[in-house]
Amino acid sequence: MPELTSRRGLLFGTAAVGAGVLLAGCTSNESDDDPAANDQPAASDTPGKEVTIGFAGPQADHGWLNAINDNAKSRAEKYSDVTLEITEGSNDTAAQIGQIQTLINKKVDVLVVLPADGKALTQVGLQAMQAGIPVVNLDRIFNSPQAYRCWIGGDNYGMGLNAGRYIGEKLKGKQGAQVIELAGLDNLELTQQRTQGFDAALKNYPNITKVARQAAEFTVESGQAKMSQLLQAQSDFDALWNHDDDQGVGALRAIEQAGRDDFLMVGGAGALSAMQAIEADDGVLKATVLYPPTMAASAIDLARALGQSKGIGGLAEFEIPASLTLYSAVVDKENVGQYMATGFK
Repeated sequence: MPELTSRRGLLFGTAAVGAGVLLAGCTSNESDDDPAANDQPAASDTPGKEVTIGFAGPQADHGWLNAINDNAKSRAEKYSDVTLEITEGSNDTAAQIGQIQTLINKKVDVLVVLPADGKALTQVGLQAMQAGIPVVNLDRIFNSPQAYRCWIGGDNYGMGLNAGRYIGEKLKGKQGAQVIELAGLDNLELTQQRTQGFDAALKNYPNITKVARQAAEFTVESGQAKMSQLLQAQSDFDALWNHDDDQGVGALRAIEQAGRDDFLMVGGAGALSAMQAIEADDGVLKATVLYPPTMAASAIDLARALGQSKGIGGLAEFEIPASLTLYSAVVDKENVGQYMATGFK
């Protein structure tokens, strides 16, 4: 996710169900002696070279960010050849830079960094790379590709696109359909990208008009307040897309308080509470578009492969890719059981 100070922004789409199936090539059951294409060894579950991975992320002040830390820790614990040096985490850029510099001074083998602010931390990423420590840049991207060896993260535009497609297909038979949008922090590029994707998808459905948009702040409280305003201003609409399941908790409270059940709602990110509501199917929330924190487990896989000078099974290249953009699948009642394990609290 691009830089921000309060929040974030699966591997290979949402087929990365939980940390256990991420980066199948990096964590295959093949032995280290089995070559990938071009005779390049692929990382596997079999213990190999000892690798110390430094992990630095922002303060876990949000369910998604807390799950990022949990996924990184649990993934590292699966490997007997991985030692994880994890920082406390901070939304203060100076503090996070200091934490990363400490990891550089400890001479960790690889760094995994989810920066509180990608632009502000670009220089420390460059510092690590210049010190010979490859950096896996997680989600919020540095300003320069020279500051990381590999970037892995979500697709904010794709979130909006898939949310819009889902709503479009549900409403394509209704003339004069109206939708509203509860966005995240408007000063963040990720919010703008999600809206851009949503609007692009709706252009394919000329019967649908977006009649209102309100920006919240990725918090329960803001979700409730802003949703209340939308409900007061819009007495009749057919669908709501909410960018974030955490603020969606507040939005659902406002909807319940208003006694409204005359529209469908699509969430974003993949919180466990949202998936449980989708499974119960007793309210307006019918789907959520994934932005799963399991990407942190994938980042550990990539860091381990880098530390062991291994590639990814199934790819012909000798090296791991320079970037991996994850797919934002839609989870609804039909497939929620498949994704429930990825839901974060």
